[in-house]
Amino acid sequence: MERERRPVYVIADNIRSLHNVGSLFRTCDACGVRKLYLCGISGKPPRKEISKTAVGAESNVPWEYHADILTVLKHFRSENIPVLALEHTETSRHFQKTRYPFPLCLILGNEVEGISEEALDYADIAVEIPMFGIKQSLNVSVAAGVMLYELLRQLDARHE
Repeated sequence: MERERRPVYVIADNIRSLHNVGSLFRTCDACGVRKLYLCGISGKPPRKEISKTAVGAESNVPWEYHADILTVLKHFRSENIPVLALEHTETSRHFQKTRYPFPLCLILGNEVEGISEEALDYADIAVEIPMFGIKQSLNVSVAAGVMLYELLRQLDARHE
């Protein structure tokens, strides 16, 4: 069954865990993401590890694979679609204290290295989820869920 897609695109750049990729498919499906872009070393379907956590969502979410994230980022720039980096940087803002334009593209980076400097250069804004424990980051698929639901909350608030 085809559902309405939200004006949100997601780029998964160099996600090393196939289970995280599967979880991203499932979260993108739950949020009605327009398209998921898998880039770099990110695994792509068909893979049993992806299917195990995606639970069929890999068949429901429109997706593309690109070896080079810059190809995708240049596309979004040419379409005047803002790029949002979910990354701790010197200038990143609190994710809930930022007002987002739509449509937009969200970049999620590698589990260890984060988003590359090269990709960050294309971002129009960087936001972060505050951490209150010893660890200073969430699992990438968990962070994606937190961020996507904040984007949907703001998008839906505009239509009330």
